[in-house]
Formats: sequence, C-alpha cells, structure tokens
Amino acid sequence: MSKKSVLSITVFLFGLIVVAQSTENPYRTERNINASWMYSENASENVVDAARAEDWHEIDLPHTWNATDAVDMTPGYRRGNSWYKKTLDIQDVKADQVYKLYFEGSNITTEVFVNGVKAGGHVGGYVGFEVDITENIKSGNNEILVRVDNGYNRDIIPSQKSDFFIYGGITRDVWLLTEPERHLTHLKLTTPSVSKKSASLVVSAKLANGENASGLKVKAVVKDPEGKKVAQKTVDASSMENGEVQIAFENIKRPKLWNLSDPNLYTVDLSLLEGGNTVDQTSDRFGFRWFEFRDYGAFYLNGERVLLRGTHRHEEHAGVGAAVSNEQHRKDMEMIKEMGANFVRLGHYSQDPEIYKACDELGLLVWDELPWCRGGLGGEVWQENTKRLLREMIHQNYNHPSIIIWSLGNEMYWLPDFENGDDIDRMNAFLSELNNISHELDPNRKTAIRKYYEGADIVDVFSPSIWSGWYSGSYKSYQKAIDKYKKEYKSFLHAEYGGSSHLGRHSENPITGEGVIQSDGWEESIVQTEVANIAQIGDWSENYIVDLFDWHLRITETDSDFVGNAQWAFKDFGTPLRPENAIPYINQKGLVDREGNPKDAFYVFKSYWADEPFAYIESHTWTERQGPEDLARNISVYSNCQNVNLIHNGKDLGQKTKDIETFPASGLNWDIQFKEGQNELIAVASTSDGEKVTDTLQVNYRYTKNGAAKALTLSSEKMENGNYLVTATAVDGDGLRCLDYEERVYFQCLEGGSVVKDRGTPTGSETIEMANGKISIEMVPDATDVPLKVTVLNQSFKGTFMTIEK
Repeated sequence: MSKKSVLSITVFLFGLIVVAQSTENPYRTERNINASWMYSENASENVVDAARAEDWHEIDLPHTWNATDAVDMTPGYRRGNSWYKKTLDIQDVKADQVYKLYFEGSNITTEVFVNGVKAGGHVGGYVGFEVDITENIKSGNNEILVRVDNGYNRDIIPSQKSDFFIYGGITRDVWLLTEPERHLTHLKLTTPSVSKKSASLVVSAKLANGENASGLKVKAVVKDPEGKKVAQKTVDASSMENGEVQIAFENIKRPKLWNLSDPNLYTVDLSLLEGGNTVDQTSDRFGFRWFEFRDYGAFYLNGERVLLRGTHRHEEHAGVGAAVSNEQHRKDMEMIKEMGANFVRLGHYSQDPEIYKACDELGLLVWDELPWCRGGLGGEVWQENTKRLLREMIHQNYNHPSIIIWSLGNEMYWLPDFENGDDIDRMNAFLSELNNISHELDPNRKTAIRKYYEGADIVDVFSPSIWSGWYSGSYKSYQKAIDKYKKEYKSFLHAEYGGSSHLGRHSENPITGEGVIQSDGWEESIVQTEVANIAQIGDWSENYIVDLFDWHLRITETDSDFVGNAQWAFKDFGTPLRPENAIPYINQKGLVDREGNPKDAFYVFKSYWADEPFAYIESHTWTERQGPEDLARNISVYSNCQNVNLIHNGKDLGQKTKDIETFPASGLNWDIQFKEGQNELIAVASTSDGEKVTDTLQVNYRYTKNGAAKALTLSSEKMENGNYLVTATAVDGDGLRCLDYEERVYFQCLEGGSVVKDRGTPTGSETIEMANGKISIEMVPDATDVPLKVTVLNQSFKGTFMTIEK
C-alpha cells in the first residue's frame, strides 16, 4: 500500500487490499491512523480486563515490542500478547458507507475490538487484512482495542525454529477506509499475451453488496505511463458470471514494456456506473512484460536473456526490529538497485506493501515467499492456515509486475514441529496441493521452493543448497556445483550463498580452508556441526568474504546459460539461533550492517553490476596494518570502470584494465611496498568515454609486529549528534594496537549517561567481538553536569575506566 498520497482502494479476497494510485477519489476515503496509539503489555485475553490495565503508554505505529529485546544480552525474547488502544474519531457515520480497518501487517495473530465488541481479526503474520467495523461504530469517538500475540503456536507458519525473529506487534501501517455500500472489489489485472507489437489485458472485478446488478455498468479506462488514455470499454454488470465481471482488451498496440531499466507502469481506472453516473471508482497499476525460464537454460525477460543478479531481504532494521518505516523500506530497495541487483528474494515471508511498490517502480524482479520455513508438515489446522496464507499472499500481490515467482517454502522438512512432520509422502502431497492452488490462482507466474530436494519436480523452479566456501568445501568448487545442478534441474535458480563478516575485521592471510576442508564438495551437510567448514573455523574477516563473492561473481557473470543466483542476505538481521556470533544474535552475512552501512562486499557486487562509475580501494575500514619491511602487500581496487590507475605516495603504479575473468578484483590489483607510517593510496578510474572517478585511502603501516595483548585502553570523540563515540583498543606491553586480537569485550556506562545498545550493530552492542583489536560504542550523555564514566572489560583484563567531561 502506498502512503504518499490520497489513494483509492479496492478490496481483494479474504479481506486483502489492492490500493489504487490515483491522487483523488471522491467515492472512497482512506486515513492513516498510525499516530497516537496506547500500548500495554497486559497479558489478559479479556478485552474488559485489558481496558482496565494501568500500564498504558503512548506509541506510534508501526510498532513491535521486540525492537530491542530480540538482540539484547538476555537469552530469549518476549513471545506473548500485548494490547493496542486508540480513540478513533469518526464524524457523521453515513448509512450508505462501509467502514473498515486495514492492517498492512500484524504479527502473528490479531483480534480487533470496537467499542467493546469483537469486530474481527486475523491468524498469521506478514500479509495484510481488513476488519469491517461498520456495525460497531457510531458518530464521534470510538474505542479501538487490538490484541496481538506472537506466542509460540506450531499451527501457524513460520516455525519458531527458523533462523529469524518472529517479531510481535502491529509492525506495519494501519488505515481507516470508507467505501460505498455497493462497490467494486477483487480487482485483478492479467496480461495473457504480451509482445513488443501488442498486448492483451483482462480486467476482472466483483460487485460487493450488489446482488441486483440491473442497470449497473462497469467502465475500464487504461492509461499509459504518461497518463494518456490508450483503451476504454464499458460492459453491463448484469452479465457477470459468479458475481464477476470481466473486461478484455485484445490489442493494445506497441505497449511500453515493464523492464529492469525502464519499469513502465500502466494504470487501470475502474468505475461503477448507475444511470450514467459514477457511484464508485477504484484503480491500480500493472505492467506489460513476459518472462520465461527456458528448460535447462537461462532466464528471459521480454524475449531478452537476463542474468538474475540477486540478493535477499529480511524486514527489519536496527533499533526498530520489524517496525520499519516506509522511508527505510524504500531506502533498502534503492541501495539494492544502486548496487546493480535486478532480483530480490523476500526471505522468508511477504513484506510491507512499500517493498512491492518500490520494486515495481525501480525495476527489481521479485521472488515472493510463503513463510513455510522449517518445522515440517502439521495437521489439519496447520494445513488450512498455510493454504489460506498462500491464497492471501497471491491475491494481495497479484497485480505487481515485479513478481515472477511464488515460493511455497524453504527448508520445509528441517526440524519438524509435529510427529511424522518430515514424512516425504505427506510432505509431497501437501506441496502438490499448494502448487495447484498457486497455479489455479495465477497460471502466469512460476512456483518455487528451496532446499527440499524431494519436492524439486513438483514446483517450476528449484534451488538446491549451495554454500561453497562457507558451510562446505571451498568457494572454488562453485563452478562444479552449478554445472551439476544445471543439468539436474529443469529450472535451476541458486538462492542463498555467502558467509559472515564482522565489519572492520581484516586479515593479511584469510582462512580459506585450503588443505583443511575438502574442496570438491558443494552441498553442506545436514548435520553441520559434524563437518569442518569455514563457518566453523573461519576468521569472519571482510577480506575472505570479498574473495568469496568475487569468485562467485566471476563464475556467474561469464556463464551464458545460467539463470542466476541471489546472495544471502543484503542486510545483517537478528536471529535467536546465533547468540555466539561476533555481534550476539545477529546473522552477519549482510553486505551492509543492520543500520545499512556498507561492508567491503557491497562494493564487490557494485563493481560487477552497477552503472554509476565508481572506484573503491579495499578497504576503508582497514587503515592500520603491519608486516615486515621487505614484504609487498597486494591491494585491490573494486570498480566498474574499464581502466584504473593506482597512485601510492604520489607515484603512479600504472594502469590496469578490468577483465572479469581474472581473479581477484577483475585484475585491478597491485603489489605495494608500504613505507612505515602514513601511506596515501589514490585510485583513478576511467570509463570508456573518458569519465574519471577517484577514491583515496590513508593507511598507517608499521614494521613492528604487536605482541600479546596486555590491556584495553579507552578513547572518545564527540559526534555530530552530541553523543560520544567511545573506542576500546587492545594493546601489547609496548602500547601497540594488537591487530590480531578478536576477543569479546563488554561496555558499561557507569554514570552520566547511557550506552546505545541492543541495536545489533558494530557501534550499538554492549557486548561485541573486537575487529583487529579495536571496537567502538556510542554513549549518550544525560542532561546533568555529572561526567560520563565508562568502563570496558572482558575475561582477560580487569575493567578499564574513562571519564568524559561534558
């Protein structure tokens, strides 16, 4: 749902909404009601008792009660129910209007009470739903109470054994909608045939509260991306079959196709007419495009081969958990597009309407996913819930041209929540049912699953599990893996690869597993704890991950019949399964940290995929290095430009030409003899048309190797926001920074302020592993004159204290 203008609304099946893009609709209204709710963690199941609670406090939506406790130092996070309350002023309730509350997402079960009476609710998170409150409201003030529960319920997907948090709360926007009593609903826009010369369009809709359609007509107007009318047709509503009217446009000439570089969006305005007068109107956008996965071959969009260059996204952000703002949703997708990606897998659930809107507008192809993630197959209640959520996902997102795949699940048979929940025959029977539902509702898109091999032939597109260089083998085995699976699966799309990296951690000699880990494997063991792999023995350095991605991209970019792949995952995200990580409870496989700050790996992808010229010297977070005086270091520059010169302390080391078949850095690397002390590196990159971009890096190099760490020291600097960045450094007996020290430290603010903590970021975690003997945290001074008193400690060293005068 777009929230940037007044929009017209139409209703989909199961109370789901498709939101029109017109700027004004005199027949319907929508009002965002995010502001000024009251929130209580009263665990009562009774609305009367909840209303009497004494712990109400004001919040705005979106909101989750797990914004910080999911990643704090205390094991576990709150799973249970909370209450939301709002006084909703509705002036002059009209008898010929329908009033609804629309929730874009509420996790994971929801009950809605209006003026003390239950009006409706929803079971399952990650999809939108509406509640008709027409019979419950009055003119003036109305009391809305909403009970939301994210407690453990094995009958609702996803399984709690999934590698992500199940955030509780009203995690997306809420709207008050009004519609005429008799109105159009179930708006569905289908493009049965599309070519560069012509296209067809079928507009279908139903009439709500319109058993007698005599005298009613429905008019559809099709507008091109510039708003010019290209087709119009009016039909008699009485011709409806099964309550549905269809309007077909057979020959829209020379359509402006939706594609990755020019995502053209058409609009359909649909009007209900009575006696020649419009009595209701709705609209939505769509795109003309066609695609195909060629058998044992590549992917094609609009007849042209497209290598799917993908990543994944979880719906969360530092400090807010899953209650992400529309602006932050949009920023994530803009960064993904800036990186040059053209494909996003939404893992492992449908996401905020703003995401689909952004993908439609930016030109990003989408794999949308039913949250059947781990847990196996459940019983009758589980199955009905799961089928309903699939239908809701498809109905809700049907009109988005960016979506090409409905995924039916991920790792579904892992760790079953039910007895015999991993029985293959039962699993396949149910997966087949889901597959049939998907194709019945949408015969024009593909179905997919990941890492459930027994069901690979049931769906259209399959992804095996390949984690070369992380959960198994060496990344140099990647070519062997994709060559095998391209022959084995008719439509093989590789979802998930990569590894974890700790921002700012670097190594002169990254652990690669060569000679230690068998390098000819490609599929990780089911029992990962019994196999030696890089995930277990690696150093989590950015250098290793840069090389891993560089190798993968070199392979895929030169493979002419490969469908494509998707790196896991774009942004670091929270998980209850990884308390031992460098940042506790954070899956650190992101190309950016949990606040969206790029790691080095982001620029590797950008060097292969992005259009805007750039250069990046590896690495801006590696400015302190050491080594013998006569030892050369290899420096890589990641750039999408054709030619790059590297200048060291004023001396031009020569120009190199980009060749993506060369590893590392497509051949853009130089051996450098650092002098002791400060060194300046300048990369000058040139495009084929002569445009130049530069990047500069200062490196402090020393010829003396640090000894064993003997102490922790503290320093601080004032930030632009008025807070202080406090940095802990591990030093040896001579005061040298220990660049090889990676142990965990603990920060505390003893008085005068507080620590910015529980954000799951490199500067927002009070317990965190060091990166090359250094780590920082943000401190917030309070309003008193008391100085900030800070301490840092770990198992090896007694506490080090520092006082900061305000």
